Amino acid sequence: MAVFQSLPQAISENLHAGDSVAFEGFTHLIPHAAAHEVIRQGIGGLTLIRMTPDVIYDQLIGMGLVKKLIFSYAGNPGVGLLRRLRDAVENDWPQPLELEEHSHAAMANAYEAGAAGLPLAVFRGYKGADLAKVNPNIKSVTCPFSGEVLAAVPSLRPDVAVIHAQKASKRGDVLIEGIVGVQKEAVLAAGRAIVTVEEVVEDFAEVHPNACVLPHWTVTAIAQVPGGAHPSYAHGYYERDNQSYLAWDEIAADRERFQAWMQDNVIAATPEDFAARVAKVRAAK
Repeated sequence: MAVFQSLPQAISENLHAGDSVAFEGFTHLIPHAAAHEVIRQGIGGLTLIRMTPDVIYDQLIGMGLVKKLIFSYAGNPGVGLLRRLRDAVENDWPQPLELEEHSHAAMANAYEAGAAGLPLAVFRGYKGADLAKVNPNIKSVTCPFSGEVLAAVPSLRPDVAVIHAQKASKRGDVLIEGIVGVQKEAVLAAGRAIVTVEEVVEDFAEVHPNACVLPHWTVTAIAQVPGGAHPSYAHGYYERDNQSYLAWDEIAADRERFQAWMQDNVIAATPEDFAARVAKVRAAK
């Protein structure tokens, strides 16, 4: 049953040092505010899981809170590298980072398997690819019915899933509209689920039939954080802040500049600052 909490409460009560955690959202509804609260609370030793690690994972890694990354493709979307991730891999700064790399198909299937309570995902994939040479968690199995050799990977069952969504009802149901990645699967696969939302409403009205609704019993904690996906976008609420992604490439390229930016914009900030950032972007347009 979902509990409504402040974001600091939701994070401190449900995410612990050493947990595996998936902050999911595909170009859209990326839970930046929640990730920043994790950084403020200094919760470390994390195993991060994500189909497309981007800026929030660059920040968590750069702040020394991550021991392992399970992922498929990593980059600053539309810009280039994740420079803090690269520094950790190449130079062990601020600490060594273990990598477990998969394809998008493997990650999606692994989340599906985790949501179904299965120990592994079986699918057609990795044929002709060399990723299995560096990832021992990529195996093959032979279909007992057809004899076909298929790829197999462990299911993903994170301790915690964190997502951002447009709305929560007062009962605790969560509505996601627009592009949906693997948020639903991540929530269903996780032991606990934290959701930040733009607004809390009495109930959902005029919901598109293809919208995703997570029932209240799949969610652990809900925090209302307007603007909580910035600089990514929230369909129906605000657009993507492209300038922030461009700026991040320069900020993250230098260790001292990165640390100063994080101090000013994350450590010394609050969840309420996200709404102000969205308002500033709207005013500029």
